[in-house]
Amino acid sequence: MRTIAEINDKIRSQKAVVLTVEELKTRVKEMGVTQTFKEVDVICTGTFEPMESSGAMINLGHTDPPIKIRQCWLDGVPAYAGLGAVDLYLGATAMTDYSNEGDSSLMRKSPPERGGGHVIQDLIAGKKVHLRAIGQVTDCYPRASLETNITQDTINQFYLFNPRNLYQNFIVGVNGGDRPLFTYLGPLQPRLGNAVYSNPGAISPLLNDPKLEVIGIGSSIFLGGARGMVAWEGTQHFPLQKRLPNNTPIGPAATLALIGNAKEMNTRWVRGCYFHNYGPSLMLGVGVPLPVLQETVVQNCAVEDKDIVAPVVDFSIPRRVRPTFGLVTYAQLKSGKITVDGKTVRVAPLASFSLSRQVAQALKQWILLGKFTLTEPVAPMPMDRSFLPQDRLGSQLDKE
Repeated sequence: MRTIAEINDKIRSQKAVVLTVEELKTRVKEMGVTQTFKEVDVICTGTFEPMESSGAMINLGHTDPPIKIRQCWLDGVPAYAGLGAVDLYLGATAMTDYSNEGDSSLMRKSPPERGGGHVIQDLIAGKKVHLRAIGQVTDCYPRASLETNITQDTINQFYLFNPRNLYQNFIVGVNGGDRPLFTYLGPLQPRLGNAVYSNPGAISPLLNDPKLEVIGIGSSIFLGGARGMVAWEGTQHFPLQKRLPNNTPIGPAATLALIGNAKEMNTRWVRGCYFHNYGPSLMLGVGVPLPVLQETVVQNCAVEDKDIVAPVVDFSIPRRVRPTFGLVTYAQLKSGKITVDGKTVRVAPLASFSLSRQVAQALKQWILLGKFTLTEPVAPMPMDRSFLPQDRLGSQLDKE
């Protein structure tokens, strides 16, 4: 057994042995789990993929006279203003709003494929962002409106607070219908014309800690090129998903809520994106260091793509629970072709494997240089959350 304090002492003296999760898997094959455990202190995982349940908290600072913002647009993208007077939350999937563009000749024209993720990227890049706000006039806040430009240097707080990131496994999308579908996985061609998956498989952070034994609330992470933290369980956190004997889930399972200072982030790892006929989102790089506290950490991280499965889901059925074509392994997915209903289907990932590896490598270098130490979780992640559908709850409440 090791402790995080012992590992941090080695990190500070630059004596820690740190491997990426791919390097760890290779070493386990060469010398086994027990010997690898004796030699390795930290394992670095990483991913770079769309994470649409993301957004930024922004505090503008008070104007003179003060304003209590009730509606706000950043480069034409609406930000939520139902907080403190000049606190805003800009969601990554918020879309450009043209409904009020005639109110101001200075309103910047934005293409429809531009959204909150792109505005967040611009602020991180140090660019000017046009702000227009409408206030609720009160004795405390007499100002009725505000129009200005902001940058990350002219606002007080600018940090990502993402309610749901790092899905522990996900689905494979296909389209068994007769027309193209435009989804959060991108375009799905009719008659099983293609398949798309998003999770990077055996290099993905949470699949290497399947029971969340070393990742918890308060764990330090790499978030968008800066130091971040696990803030809470993520929305739709579902650790009770069915699992294989190796404890990896067969579909969407655990999620994490993440937080980090966007003023320290880099647009290499935070990029706005757009899914045709679906909407904007955010591509995000997240790296999670796994402290090698006991041998089971190494055993879990030795999992391979052939040992992890995901369900193939038919998006042509417009229901919450869609029919599936069974399970496929990530080794099959990464081959570029899978068999669905007897048909060979080409398949592609949404995650960038190259950038996912680079996230893990960047985190490894931070640790090797003594720039990034680990933190003890303040609480374990809950592992008993069920998944509640809304329709049955609503009908029950109506009867009551």
